[in-house]
Amino acid sequence: MKDDEDEEDIFNTSSIPIQTHYWVVLKEIQDFMQNSSSYSSGLRYLSKKKGDSFGGNLSTQERISYFDHGDNQVEIPCGFMKEFPVNDYDRIAMESCRGLVVVSAVFGDHDKIRQPRGLGSKTLETVCFFMFLDDHTFKSLNSHNLLVNRAMEHNLGAWRVVRVSGELPYKNPAMNGVIPKHLVHRLFPNSKFSIWLDAKLQLMIDPLLLIHSLVISKNVDIAISKHPYYIHTLEEAMATARWKKWRDIDSLKNQMETYCENGLRPWSPKKHPYTSDVPDTALILRKHGVGSNLFSCMLFNELEAFNPRDQLAFAFVRDQMRPKFKMNMFEVEVFEQIAMEYRHNLKRHGGSGDGGGGGGGGKVSFKTEGLKTKRASPDLLLVNKSNSNSRRRCEKYLLEMWGESHD
Repeated sequence: MKDDEDEEDIFNTSSIPIQTHYWVVLKEIQDFMQNSSSYSSGLRYLSKKKGDSFGGNLSTQERISYFDHGDNQVEIPCGFMKEFPVNDYDRIAMESCRGLVVVSAVFGDHDKIRQPRGLGSKTLETVCFFMFLDDHTFKSLNSHNLLVNRAMEHNLGAWRVVRVSGELPYKNPAMNGVIPKHLVHRLFPNSKFSIWLDAKLQLMIDPLLLIHSLVISKNVDIAISKHPYYIHTLEEAMATARWKKWRDIDSLKNQMETYCENGLRPWSPKKHPYTSDVPDTALILRKHGVGSNLFSCMLFNELEAFNPRDQLAFAFVRDQMRPKFKMNMFEVEVFEQIAMEYRHNLKRHGGSGDGGGGGGGGKVSFKTEGLKTKRASPDLLLVNKSNSNSRRRCEKYLLEMWGESHD
């Protein structure tokens, strides 16, 4: 932790656009928290349905029907139709977090827990840090005496550890990870801001300064980094298949065909102020409100329907939903100064071969010995096999992306 006299100069030698005095930011955020004690997202959620999946197992048209949210009396699907098993002590602590919460998760013991760096002297008193662990990860840490256990509370450095115990909503650890990643506003219903941090990242800058610089000062609902290489959704889909980030290739093609049929288009300047269709979702900064919360709910529904690779559904949901929300897609160079990135731990036991336990954006998968990629059938992209003039469902998208469309 830096000394108080150095905190105002934390960013002066950095190209990151943060030049604000720590104490000014601290007071501004504290005042905001005190003056907005009665927080409401303005959204109503569908209640639990016994026997359904965690997200409701919605059809494509059912999911799309909720994208245009013009009536706040309409209840929307947003997970939690089955239990997310955390104990009452942790749940009370989560509901008591009323300002900024930093959230991460490890499912399947595939990441180390890394402590945030560069924190100001009052940050731990102001910001909540929550780390979600499944039973396997929790027991592993506890067996090495790494957890501080007291009065039904578990801690590891700055992090309060929440044990997600018992039967988890999904068999895939990565899908369990996207619950705290994208439904953070439901787990922390009274928080005004949140920062999601994939477990492969170590935060290098005070979260108060990050929220102030990248969200509050930009007057946006969500801040997220651009992807370092891709701007089009289908580029990311092809890379997902090529690098075996998701092994059911038929499922990937079905997802992309569904999106192409329902309005997905490649990125172009017409989509401004959005500057890319592909983010790096390892770090997400949010101001909780109708726009960002609705986007998170709609995105989560797509992940349950297809797979936890959240970059694939990102632009489809963002471009289709109403009301629109404001987004700051910052440059990769900024991301590289915010967080240090590590590789996931590779384990011989367990795992699905479909991504790390900290959410859907991991670049390194589980141990894949014995797993086989499910190859796509060659005619999957055809609109109608009986039609001699059948065309690929995403052909228009691809032609636009490659600059060969004559429309």
